[in-house]
Amino acid sequence: MLFRQIADPELSQYAYLVGCQRTGEALLIDPERDIDRYDRLAADEGFRITTVAETHIHADYVSGLREFAERPGVRVVLSKAGPPEWQYAWVGQGRAEYLLVGDGDRFSIGHIDIEVRHTPGHTPEHVVFVVTDRGSGADRPIGVATGDFLFVGDVGRPDLLESAAGHVGAMRPSAVQLQASLRQVDAWPEFMQVWPGHGAGSACGKALGAVPMSTVGYERRFNGVLSLARDQGDAFVDAILDGQPAPPPYFARMKQVNRDGAPLIGAVPSPPRLAIADVAGRPELVVLDTREDRAAFMEAHLPGSLHAPRTRQFTAATGAYVDPGQSMVLLAEESDVDRLVRQLLRIGLDRIEGWIAPAELDRWRADGGATSSIERISFSQAPQPGQDGTWIDVRSAAEFAADHVPGALHVPQSRLAVEQARVPRGRPVIVHCATGGRAALASAFLARLGHDVRYVDDDFARWRAQARQEKVGTT
Repeated sequence: MLFRQIADPELSQYAYLVGCQRTGEALLIDPERDIDRYDRLAADEGFRITTVAETHIHADYVSGLREFAERPGVRVVLSKAGPPEWQYAWVGQGRAEYLLVGDGDRFSIGHIDIEVRHTPGHTPEHVVFVVTDRGSGADRPIGVATGDFLFVGDVGRPDLLESAAGHVGAMRPSAVQLQASLRQVDAWPEFMQVWPGHGAGSACGKALGAVPMSTVGYERRFNGVLSLARDQGDAFVDAILDGQPAPPPYFARMKQVNRDGAPLIGAVPSPPRLAIADVAGRPELVVLDTREDRAAFMEAHLPGSLHAPRTRQFTAATGAYVDPGQSMVLLAEESDVDRLVRQLLRIGLDRIEGWIAPAELDRWRADGGATSSIERISFSQAPQPGQDGTWIDVRSAAEFAADHVPGALHVPQSRLAVEQARVPRGRPVIVHCATGGRAALASAFLARLGHDVRYVDDDFARWRAQARQEKVGTT
């Protein structure tokens, strides 16, 4: 049996390629939208992808199954579990064969058997795929693709139907359902490998492990949330719902897109190189400035640009602040353009008009072209709370609850676009986070909206120390 875990480090997402070495057929589980890379991997290994499947309707990226469904000779495997409102509306589109599966159903890839188990809770339709390599003579499963049901060190969050998709009242019943589903893990063999859908850094859980895979036995012993699920009563439900990070606003859109059928992209586009003169003075365009140096961004950028560093913050910025109807231009090195285009496509941001090299910004500025800047300050340089301006704390709810600047307005960075009306106008806003990274994204967004921004590029621990000193000095 061939087995490959395919990682997207920006979204902390895992897809899986499982192939029968006797027949050359392969199953692909939970692919993202730019499917050419899976084709290349399979071809390099001497396999052809004949079946594609997914564990559930995803919220954090556009699924690649709709792209594969255009191919004759491919079988698309989708869950038929869950209520009518969370059934796949695009079944039957394209030229592929469809197989709708529920609890206990089985299908094969050559000499590899896959059993489907319904595991609702993260979403109502969620299933996992238990894989047995019959071709090697095995009669027990080697592993299970768990999607967003069971992670290394954590379990899937059950709040997204309410917190992201807006289904009021769904959160607690989903947590109860997840607890019931997790109890079936006790019946799985200890040696069975766990192939999760995400790793550390994903917003689909609270404390996902950085180890890419595990075993059932290890998780039963050391996954504290899974152990808690065995208990009776509300302890698990309360624990799993407490402290979940605020979901990015694009999650709600992804659920609908993947349920109803994503627009087809075919080949990954190659946007043209543009001159700054083609972009300047067009406020309808969103310039995604991907330079990592946030001090350089604050000093000078094209007016209205978003700070979207080419690091893992790129998706955090674009997913939070760009609407799918907006046209975008990348300020990026040519070597990064293809990767960044793919990241945009994976979260449904398709209107990419072109790219500009950062060196052109330097020449533009030297020639007197218009740029904007954002004042960059430390905590010691910031005005005292209540004196001049509004403090905006863009950290998580847990961070804010632990300690915050008195009188600060709390708006998590990922929710700032949704809750922008809460930010008062007519006075400066002082934006901070824990170390400056999230605040840099938020400051650029608020400046684009026309706010007078003071960006705090500093460690919040320094404010705590400063506040303690001031308290001691007054006693």
